[in-house]
Amino acid sequence: MFVGHAAFAFAVVGGVAVWRGWTAERALTVGLLAGGFAALPDVDIAYALVGVAAAAGGDALTLATAFWSTGNLVHRAVTHSLVLAPAVALLAALVGTTRGGRFAAAALGALLVAVAWTASGPLGVVVTVPFVVGAALLGGVADAVGLPAPKVFAVGLVGLVSHPFGDLFTGDPPAMGYPLDATLVAERVALAADPTLHLLAAFGAELATIWAAVLVVGAATGLRARTAVAPRATLGAGYAASVLLVPAPTLDLSYPFVFSVLGVGLVGALPRVRVVGTPDGPTVEPPDWLAACLTGLSAITVAWLAYAVAYVIVG
Repeated sequence: MFVGHAAFAFAVVGGVAVWRGWTAERALTVGLLAGGFAALPDVDIAYALVGVAAAAGGDALTLATAFWSTGNLVHRAVTHSLVLAPAVALLAALVGTTRGGRFAAAALGALLVAVAWTASGPLGVVVTVPFVVGAALLGGVADAVGLPAPKVFAVGLVGLVSHPFGDLFTGDPPAMGYPLDATLVAERVALAADPTLHLLAAFGAELATIWAAVLVVGAATGLRARTAVAPRATLGAGYAASVLLVPAPTLDLSYPFVFSVLGVGLVGALPRVRVVGTPDGPTVEPPDWLAACLTGLSAITVAWLAYAVAYVIVG
């Protein structure tokens, strides 16, 4: 759900900006900042690289298992807290104000690190420091593009607060009450009783957020996504055959499905070959980046839907 968090926040904030009549540049800028704040909580997964390094030399499944088992030691705790989110958003907003404001931001960052130390010890500090630094950097970017502090706070808060709710569909629920000893959500939200259908539904939800972001870009710029999608996106339907080859995906074993279905998106980068009607012989025309991205996204969407239908039929 890494991409989905950013796409959702971008769609919400950018969509509101477009609805309020902001210019395309301004609307897309605040949308991107919201996406940045929404992705920021997952900086804590960087600690998982420790586990990957320890498992170096193993196969792909071993490395993936090491990544998540190590990362989950600190994942979805301090950086996913609804209690601390307003303070982090305020920190980002203060970075672009006066010298006194920047000093207050530094003091607030130090306080957040101290809270993490008290609640989680050194391991909490390891993830809180890059979290705080990342928020400060995003605040600096917002200041550079001329976004006033109140709007930085609002955009940051939307991104940070929306993130934990997206995680309710995958893995263990985040510690949204951290550092308080309070459990807001105790169990994962099940989208289907069948674990494979649950994974497919969660993947579909992420695709939906990405398409929502595309629609916001279209509303802001006048882009018509349909005109940029090449017919070869329908090749994704062939992925249905992989239901016989790829292990039924679940949250515990999603990698074969996720990596292979994302690979379908490479069809978007395929060049267009013209053989007929070219006086100088066959020509090869590489797609522009927009056509490549939207065609690839469309192919992945078709592949996901085809696999889901095939799974229901075969299963």
